[in-house]
Amino acid sequence: MKTSNPVLARLGQAAERERAAGYAPTGPYGQPGYPQQYPPQAGYPGAPGSPSAPPAVTPMSIDDVVVKTVTLLAILGVTAAAAWALVPNALLGAAWIGAAVVGLVIGLIISFSRMANPALVVAYALVEGVLVGAVSKFFELRYPGIVIQAVVATFGVFFVMTMLYKARVIRATPKFTKGLIAVMAGLFAVMLINFVLAMVGVNTGLRGDGEGGANALAIGFSVICIVVASLSFVLSFNEVEEGIRLGLPQRYSWVAAFGILVSLIWLYIEMLRLLSYFQGDD
Repeated sequence: MKTSNPVLARLGQAAERERAAGYAPTGPYGQPGYPQQYPPQAGYPGAPGSPSAPPAVTPMSIDDVVVKTVTLLAILGVTAAAAWALVPNALLGAAWIGAAVVGLVIGLIISFSRMANPALVVAYALVEGVLVGAVSKFFELRYPGIVIQAVVATFGVFFVMTMLYKARVIRATPKFTKGLIAVMAGLFAVMLINFVLAMVGVNTGLRGDGEGGANALAIGFSVICIVVASLSFVLSFNEVEEGIRLGLPQRYSWVAAFGILVSLIWLYIEMLRLLSYFQGDD
């Protein structure tokens, strides 16, 4: 089974190993029906009638990904609400930065790990809940009503991208995938450099005037981030489809849900920033 996504290719190899141990793949939407490609040899674990045959591994399906995504969003929402209520206003910045750093570390571990780890994915949702709660409270204190606007805009974009992908208006071709990943890496590098400069007192204007005010550079950068974050859903949806096609085990639905969650959080925070640029201080 071939795929242009290196992560899915790696996971697909893991699925092949499990399949060789006695797991039969399924159809494109999780239904059984495709013949087993690598039947175990007689006398080996997994062979029919073998007393040591391992139990069948349940393959992931779209429903699995939906359930896991909703679960992670619920965890994120509860943690964000707790952070909003419990973190004092004076400590919002510290909570924001601390959660961002810890979340980045966990996210990188998940992204480069060769195994699906539900505990790490849940931990990521918990940490990012603190980040989202602190960021949301910070912006809401300055611009009342901005959080609900950002939430509506975020999920509105998500549903639009879902419809566009379902209608095949936008597809994750190899060229599209490589280009988008390169742009995302570039944006991440720019944001990291800007963060380091801000820590030493250098304001580049990339994230506002220093007091949250708008400028053309900040607005343009946020618009670019929103566009790229929106397009990243295409990669996530493609990973779900390819994961099902490759017959990945059910636990990999946590990885697929993680990808969707990352894009939602990024899009939401950028929506908050962009909306704040067009709202004056009272």
